[in-house]
Amino acid sequence: MTKDTMIGVDLAKHVFQVHGASMSGEMRFRKKLTRQRFQQFMAEQEPCMVAMEACGSAHYWAREMARLGHEVKLVAPRYVTPFIKRHKNDAADAEAIVEAAQRPGMRFVEAKTEAQQARAILFRTREQLVRQRTDLINALRAHLYEYGYIVAQGIGHLGRLEEILNEPNNELPDLVRDLGRVLLEQIAGKTEAIQGLDRRIKDLAAQSRDARRLQTIPGVGPVTALAIEAFAPPLEAFRCGRDFAAWLGLVPRQHSSGGKQRLGRVSKAGQRDIRRLLIIGAMSRLNWLGRKSIRGGSWLDRLAARKPRMLAVVALANKMARTIWAMATKQEDYRDPARAIAAC
Repeated sequence: MTKDTMIGVDLAKHVFQVHGASMSGEMRFRKKLTRQRFQQFMAEQEPCMVAMEACGSAHYWAREMARLGHEVKLVAPRYVTPFIKRHKNDAADAEAIVEAAQRPGMRFVEAKTEAQQARAILFRTREQLVRQRTDLINALRAHLYEYGYIVAQGIGHLGRLEEILNEPNNELPDLVRDLGRVLLEQIAGKTEAIQGLDRRIKDLAAQSRDARRLQTIPGVGPVTALAIEAFAPPLEAFRCGRDFAAWLGLVPRQHSSGGKQRLGRVSKAGQRDIRRLLIIGAMSRLNWLGRKSIRGGSWLDRLAARKPRMLAVVALANKMARTIWAMATKQEDYRDPARAIAAC
């Protein structure tokens, strides 16, 4: 086979469905292969175009196919669905992947490297531990509420939970005290594990020149910088900063028709982890403490004065995304616009 052939692969754990077609769409073969036979089959083919859905193991198989000399295209599953004819099955999915990948205007997902996937797993593991710790804290709060003790939400009030359990004169049964201490031990273990991952994230961010550069932006820390390296494709792939902000889902959703432009809420159609971290960073700049560092009369100061707080937060997160794109593509450190204007 040559470059005039495209092979669509419906990935699975054990049984793979492949669909071969010419670049004009003419079917050449259909095969159902086991995992071992699939790799052997692809090694026997001449270099060609291989299309797959961007699902669980797609990045691994993309690297494997690239080692065999094939050119790999990863298609988002939502872009494949419209091309499925009638009933859904593995053969129909593989054919739909080929048809979707052959569209001239199709957008593809960049294959991740092993290092990117490792950073992504580090980030996901930290997020999972944080959720588990939050569940444990909320469980302990709920148990104490059953006996009339009200404690505010958040890790910052964990000390109050310990005080209640250790207070000798309260009316908590001994069994409840013992179970509460079990939960506190688990919370302490989660906290220690999270702190260890935070140190590893800081070390990795310190080793990367791009991550160090991104941390010069107010509101961007090591976790956000690492998330951008782990989940974002090369920022040079975006034409401008707005395209990167749109990929993150930080631009308004359009309902325009008949020449009339109608903009709604942000689309939230992109990478949610980076979007959430940018919004958290923007909120830290617009809280009561962060507002002290905002120059009077600046764009952000004027925006916060006339718009609702959450709208200003999302607008700032959008601006941060555009700044990240500009810094990454131009290889420049952050320059505060207010100070640059004052210097002029």
